Amino acid sequence: MFQGFKDFILRGNVIELAVAVVIGSAFQKVVDTFVTALITPIINAAGSPETSGLGFPIRPDMAEQTFIDLSVMINALIVFLITALVVYFIFVLPMNKLAERRKKGIEPEPETPSEDILLLQEIRDLLRERRA
Repeated sequence: MFQGFKDFILRGNVIELAVAVVIGSAFQKVVDTFVTALITPIINAAGSPETSGLGFPIRPDMAEQTFIDLSVMINALIVFLITALVVYFIFVLPMNKLAERRKKGIEPEPETPSEDILLLQEIRDLLRERRA
């Protein structure tokens, strides 16, 4: 039971995952700031002047308390997509390429059959010829 966990820890995937999470969360803050400062005003400009952005109130008499702000949801989606895209291209894709290169180097060369195998193959071939 613990052997599988030990193999997982020693493979190095935990370190790579931790680095990706830390850098991804730090980069998420940068992207969030960018989207909030630049994209949110553009999205909110599509809303009417009477509202505080792109969205709608559920109850007109309580417009501020029941306002559903669609720009916040769009911002969260944009932040997620940009962060996921950067993490994929900076961490996941290079790690997959590295794993493929390592895998190619690890595969053993096909070894030539030993003399006894070659002799057995000769006997097999002779027996096939006699049957035919």
